[in-house]
Amino acid sequence: MLRDLTDCGQAPVGTSGRPRSRRRRGAGIVPGVEIADDTFIVAAPDDVAAVVADPTRWRRWWPDLDLAVARDRGPAGIIWAVHGSLDGEMEIWLEPVADGVVLHYLVRADTADPRPERVRERRTRDWKRHAHLLKDELEAGREPGLPRRPAVKEGGLTAE
Repeated sequence: MLRDLTDCGQAPVGTSGRPRSRRRRGAGIVPGVEIADDTFIVAAPDDVAAVVADPTRWRRWWPDLDLAVARDRGPAGIIWAVHGSLDGEMEIWLEPVADGVVLHYLVRADTADPRPERVRERRTRDWKRHAHLLKDELEAGREPGLPRRPAVKEGGLTAE
């Protein structure tokens, strides 16, 4: 499920002539790029959390960003401070549901790009591709409609 959280209008131009990536909406300032995406994965919550906590995955998912863990929420996910082509905050929140996990991906950031809507669309598509690859990896071997595979402990032994 994808949710577009921003206006479709262009970013206003600042006094320097350079587009500002934040737009005013009501009384507050809205980041130029906001993304909220949810993906259901039929896998053990600990297995999904282990992948999300792996910094080598972060480099694969977001090669152009410098990430600093702002809050490690353990099995509930991670919040990062983000710098690079985006500046702001990014979060993966893991919500156990039924026999799987809803992986919530949230981005609230600014960009120097004068067309933040393009950045948002590209990043949303890129993330959804990574989320589906992760889903395929963690659900491998499970027939649709059947329960999830047992959780994997370190050393390859099942936890259930």
